[in-house]
Amino acid sequence: MAKKLKITQIRSIIDRPIDQKRTIEALGLGRPHYERVHNDTPQIRGMVKKVTHLVKVEEINE
Repeated sequence: MAKKLKITQIRSIIDRPIDQKRTIEALGLGRPHYERVHNDTPQIRGMVKKVTHLVKVEEINE
């Protein structure tokens, strides 16, 4: 079973630096309460770490 991450945006990207806005867009988010499920890879973990104050992350098994 592959591990996955459920990423939920909890805060707005208004008044955030452009790199954080682009990271949120790259994760497939854009508005608070949007959710996306991604494979648990080092690249996704790095993006989440950059915007950890804007998102909530849950590990799920599929």
